[in-house]
Amino acid sequence: MGQRTTDSHNEVVLMAGSLGVSALVCLLNNGDLGQTETQANLLGPFWREDQPLCASGDTLVRSTTPGPALVVDVRVEDGAGRPVQGAEVDVWHSSPEGLYENQDPTQAEMNLRGRFLTDADGRFHFKSVKPAGYPIPIDGPVGELVKATGRHNYRPAHLHFMIYQPGFKTLISQIYVPDDEHLDSDVQFGVTRALIGDYVRHDEPEAKLGFKAPWYSLDQRFVLERGEARRPRPPIRSKVEAR
Repeated sequence: MGQRTTDSHNEVVLMAGSLGVSALVCLLNNGDLGQTETQANLLGPFWREDQPLCASGDTLVRSTTPGPALVVDVRVEDGAGRPVQGAEVDVWHSSPEGLYENQDPTQAEMNLRGRFLTDADGRFHFKSVKPAGYPIPIDGPVGELVKATGRHNYRPAHLHFMIYQPGFKTLISQIYVPDDEHLDSDVQFGVTRALIGDYVRHDEPEAKLGFKAPWYSLDQRFVLERGEARRPRPPIRSKVEAR
């Protein structure tokens, strides 16, 4: 696994997820130490710590990225339902072709990535494209494990969020698309009922947003737990180079 890990790929993180270890540790350490449902989920191997700061309403699309348009409204609250102002929220996801920006030299630097600050109402919104499910890399030890256990190597479509605010536990989450065919058989064991988002399909164009039909919208509420705010160590640091 160490030999397969580079600045743009982390085989160790990939293996931990494929064994179910990451999901188990996440569930045991969140939701009142495993007593309740939690919105916490896997960090995954593709987060970058240098994602650009964006204004509310900005788009994550930085290069030509075909696919249905998506608009996401986010609200961040504490356990009493009060808005959390000034929280830093990293957002990232794969392209509709199933590749993260760092995996795909044809995508612009930081495509489908951004960092936002919540306003006084704990809110922000952004535009992007609807993510797609994708196969995890299987050209290393993880692939040998998946093949030996007779499993497919697909993850269901999802958006990644990481919410950082002093005084609260850093919330790392994934919000899954409900119509994905691999929702019940995620190779990384990440899906729970609390993480399935309400992605609403719209079959009429939206002139104000400049969206053609069909397009999608998602209203997502996150609840933070009191605790220590810590940023994780980034699993990758660079983009794969074109060959």
